[in-house]
Amino acid sequence: MISQNTIQQIQSRIDIIDIVGAFVKLKKRGTNYLGICPFHNERTPSFTVSPAKEIYKCFGCGKSGNSIGFLMELEKYSYVEALRWLANKYNVEIEETEMSPEHKLIQSNADSLFIINNFAQQFFSDYLFNADEGRDIGLSYLKERGFREDIIKKFQIGFNPGDRDRFATAALNAQYNIELLQKSGLVAIRDNKPADNYRSRIIFPIHNQSGKILGFGARILKTNDKAPKYINTPENEIYVKSKILYGSYFARQAIDKADECLLVEGYTDVVSLHQAGIENVVASGGTSLTQDQLRLIKKYTNNLTIIYDGDSAGIKAALRGMDLALEESLNVRLVLIPDKEDPDSYVNKVGAAAFNEFIIANKKDFVLFQLNVSLKDAGTDSVKKSALVNQVAETISKINKAEDFTRQQDYIKQCAELLKIEEGGLHALVNKFIRDRITKDENKQSRDDANDAFNNGQSPADIENDALVLLNKDEEHEKAMVRSLLEFGLKEWDNNLRVAEHIFAEIDNNQLEDLIDNKNLIALVKTYKSWYDAGLEPTSKTFLYHEDLAMSTLVVNVMDYNTDISPNWKEFYQGKIATREDLYKEEVFSTVNYLKLRKTKRMMDENQREMEKEHTIEEQLMLLQIHQHLKQIEIDLTRALGTVIFR
Repeated sequence: MISQNTIQQIQSRIDIIDIVGAFVKLKKRGTNYLGICPFHNERTPSFTVSPAKEIYKCFGCGKSGNSIGFLMELEKYSYVEALRWLANKYNVEIEETEMSPEHKLIQSNADSLFIINNFAQQFFSDYLFNADEGRDIGLSYLKERGFREDIIKKFQIGFNPGDRDRFATAALNAQYNIELLQKSGLVAIRDNKPADNYRSRIIFPIHNQSGKILGFGARILKTNDKAPKYINTPENEIYVKSKILYGSYFARQAIDKADECLLVEGYTDVVSLHQAGIENVVASGGTSLTQDQLRLIKKYTNNLTIIYDGDSAGIKAALRGMDLALEESLNVRLVLIPDKEDPDSYVNKVGAAAFNEFIIANKKDFVLFQLNVSLKDAGTDSVKKSALVNQVAETISKINKAEDFTRQQDYIKQCAELLKIEEGGLHALVNKFIRDRITKDENKQSRDDANDAFNNGQSPADIENDALVLLNKDEEHEKAMVRSLLEFGLKEWDNNLRVAEHIFAEIDNNQLEDLIDNKNLIALVKTYKSWYDAGLEPTSKTFLYHEDLAMSTLVVNVMDYNTDISPNWKEFYQGKIATREDLYKEEVFSTVNYLKLRKTKRMMDENQREMEKEHTIEEQLMLLQIHQHLKQIEIDLTRALGTVIFR
């Protein structure tokens, strides 16, 4: 893990205008900056960046966050990857926290493998362009396939020479460890000597989400019945095939913008489509899609279009693992390339425009396509057809999220028509599969539900939904109090007290649940207090760059409050205009007292309802005294706030 000291160093150097400005052209507008949103297509700028608050917000699509969140959203980095990107940008040396010896070894091996892979990529690329053998064999082959030099360089494609140990010798001379070279798959030991594993092959580097090289795919050029067409990196600390989609590093922004991911089978399919200007494309490597790969796609879009060869092998490959896609709520379409072509050859044959038109015109719903293919296979065989009904029902049962209910019902209707069975019967069978799965997963589901709470890692999507709830007036006041704590907590109050100490004296942990409804805000205040009590000095920035993206997103929503003064004031009025900084004590006093006043009113309403019930005379007198006491508190608070209006 990256140490807290390193994170603080990175945070202290962050300039949101510098970071966002590297991706978006920004113009100064008052105290903020304005630009075209990179997250959705727009002509009129609605993307605002506040250097004072260190947050961005698009008033078109609603996306908001801090510098780290911007990198995570745009570049699809993890939190740690974003920190490493920033550390590299600001020349901050990364310090790791204390790890177990086992974890240290894994981390050390992973770092070494990345370094070895980077060395290998440079060696292969240099050999492709600068060595006679590379140009005559590797580069000429790629150009015969129609690849331009710029696209070859973009994907960092290279060539490994045909000599027995040319790369191995270079790597060992550069002092790389022989065991790690073997683990990387680049070098093997043959006859007790190191030898290149990818001799006379075109090398396709495989990148992770931040552009680092995880491994390689090596394609043979010579016809050899004994040698496999492709050799891929063996699994190791950094290369896990089930979690990788080739080309995702180059496609991530295009997928996000198009709101669609095109999935093909091979490396050359991806490269050819990119060259044709179709960049929202990744490759599965010909294996069944895994849940990790599907979740990687879902980070960018809910719309997946699979483009495979039109032969029977291509159809079977396209349909593998699709039930998992339904469980992930992906909208899956299937396009089969005709005439024994693949995406690579077809786009070169017809051109980019015709290829795009073909994709749009030939998208098929994969569930209905699969059913039609299976129906043809079943023919008049009643046993096969019965098995097919069960298979279809089980597939549809995977669409079990509330937001997909209409989609599920539509599938039941269409599939019942194609199968020529009663819709009600298919509906009952689908529900049976759902019930069976719920029963089977009941214990697991209980644990998942328990983990949905904010302090166990509530998702950013949940926080966005909570942000919508915060739009009501009462919770806006809750946000205002928390905002005052975050912004002014370390300022002086009086009698050597800070604002944070004053707030915690007025509202202790036991009162939080009584005064604040939003559980996430309560967790935020408790976290602040625990840090403060531990001798730390938390600010909004501390939370803004919190490792927990959910808490960071919540703070962005809390801090998203427009307090800019119109420039017309300075033009038409003279004198100093009081700011929130000047009036922070009044703001803290008002926000705390408002919550107390709201709680008092609620207690009065509850007491009033109790008074309306039948009670003894003594009980009625007690309730009346409580009412009078609460009423006096309300009057005192209202006077202190300078208002007599309370809703």
